Amino acid sequence: MPTQLETAMDIMIRTFHRYSCREGDRFKLNKEELKMLLQQELTEFLSCQKDPELVDKMMQDLDVNKDKQVDFNEFVVMVAALMATCNNYFVEQLKKKGKERQVVS
Repeated sequence: MPTQLETAMDIMIRTFHRYSCREGDRFKLNKEELKMLLQQELTEFLSCQKDPELVDKMMQDLDVNKDKQVDFNEFVVMVAALMATCNNYFVEQLKKKGKERQVVS
């Protein structure tokens, strides 16, 4: 039976390939595939963003080798950055709650 982390890794790999195989190179995301992945898999993240050029900017930032596509390694960098940002947010929220408890006590 796989561990939770192994399951999470499997889900990330399968999610990437569910979108990358739609057009062109089946091992890379083009701009439309990336946009579709973001819209369907990171709905909450996108709903908080007000920049209409967000996908274009993300594509430019992620596309390290400048082939106008995002390969799995470039995708993992995005997911890792988002996870680190979310973790930092949650840690800050926990610290604030801890300080509030100290003040109330």
